[in-house]
Amino acid sequence: MTRTDPLFVGVDWATELHQVCVLDAQGAPLGVRQVKHRGDELAALCAWLLELAGHQPDRVYVAIEVPHGAVVDTLLEQQFHVPAINPKQLDRFRDRFCASGAKDDRRDARVLADSLRTDRKAFRHLVADSAWTIELREQSRMHDELTAERTKLGNRMREQLRRYFPALAVIVDDPTTAFARALFKLIPTPDKARAVRPARVTKLLRDHRIRRHTAESVLDALRQQPLTVADGVVRAAVVHVEMLAARAKLVVEQQAQVRKTIDAMLTGEPPSNEDTEGTEAEGKQRDAAILLSVPGIGSIVAATLLAEASRLLDDRDYQRLRSLSGVAPVTKRSGKRLCVGMRKACHVRLRNALYHASMVASQHDPTTKARYAALRARGVSHAQALRTVGDRLLRTICAMLRDRTTWTPRNAAEVNAA
Repeated sequence: MTRTDPLFVGVDWATELHQVCVLDAQGAPLGVRQVKHRGDELAALCAWLLELAGHQPDRVYVAIEVPHGAVVDTLLEQQFHVPAINPKQLDRFRDRFCASGAKDDRRDARVLADSLRTDRKAFRHLVADSAWTIELREQSRMHDELTAERTKLGNRMREQLRRYFPALAVIVDDPTTAFARALFKLIPTPDKARAVRPARVTKLLRDHRIRRHTAESVLDALRQQPLTVADGVVRAAVVHVEMLAARAKLVVEQQAQVRKTIDAMLTGEPPSNEDTEGTEAEGKQRDAAILLSVPGIGSIVAATLLAEASRLLDDRDYQRLRSLSGVAPVTKRSGKRLCVGMRKACHVRLRNALYHASMVASQHDPTTKARYAALRARGVSHAQALRTVGDRLLRTICAMLRDRTTWTPRNAAEVNAA
C-alpha cells in the first residue's frame, strides 16, 4: 500500500555544517543527521529523504530559514516542498520547546520541522526562480554594492581634500566623477592652481561638458588663501587621493557596465536558448515595460522590484507587496492604547527602491504631487507621506500589471479613487 503521509524536515542552515531533523505526521522523529556543505553530502541527504518518503518527493516538506542558496536549490531540484520562515517567527516557535531561552542546532532543526507540521500557514512556499530573474537580481545587488562603495570612496576623498585643499572639495560635488578626477589630476595642490593656465581649465570643462562653472570661477575659487599645514601633509594627502581616485575610476566603470546590463535585460532581446526560459523572460520584460512607464521608476528601481519581489509581482499580490516593501503600517492595540507606526520588518532593498520612486514621483508627476501635498497639508510627516504615496504606487502597479496597461494619469486617478 502506498503511503501518503507527509514527512516534515527541518534544516538548520549553517556555513559549513547543516543540522537536519525528520518527523512523521504525528511528530515522532524518524532521523537526525548532520550534512556538510558539499555537493555529495547534499545529494546523499536528498537520497535519504527520498528513501524515507518511499521515493515520493511530493511527501517531503522541508522547512528552512534561509530562502536561497545551494541547499534550497538542491531541494527544489528534487521536487520537494520547501517552505521558508522568518527567523523572528522561528524564535517564537522555539519557546514552545524550551522556556529557558537555550539555543541548539539540533533543537532548532526539530523546531523547524515540528512548527511546519503544526503551523504550515506561517511558512511561505519557495519556488525556483528563472535564470533571468537570478541574473537580474545579481546585477541589481551588484549595482547597490558599487553605489555604496562609490559613496565610501567619495567621502574618503573629500576628507583628504579638506586636510589641505578644501576649495577643490567645494568645486566638485562628487569627487568620484570623471570631471572631479581630471580636475584633481590637473590641479592637485594650491600651488598648481596658481600656476595653471586658464586655457587648460577651459579645455577640461569643455571636454567634460561642464557648464555650471567657468575657468575664471574655478581658478578664483582654487586660488584662495590655502590652509597652513605641516610639512609633508600636502604630499601625503595627494598620494592618498591618487590611490582613492584610481579605485573610484574602476568602481564607476563597473557601475556603468552593470547599469548597461540591467537596461539590456529589461528592454533587450530575451534569451532564446530554451523555449520556456525565453517565454518567461519575455513576460518579465513586458512587466518591466509597464513598470518603466510609472513616474519615479527607472531601470534600477524596476530591476529591484522584479528581482526581489518576482513572485509577488507575478501574482499581482498587492497586500503582500505592501507588507514586504514596508509601506503597510503596523497597528499595535492594547486596551485603550492604539498606535499605528512604520513597518520595520520588511525587505530593505524594496523599501529603499519604493521610497526613491515615491520621492521622484511626488516631484514630477502632477497626480502624485497633489496627493503628497494633500497629505502634508493634513500634518502628515514627509516620510509617512512618501510611504502613503508608495502604497498608492504599488496599488496602481498591481492594477496595471493585471490589466496589461501602461501608466496614464487617468488610470492612476481611477485606481487611487477606487
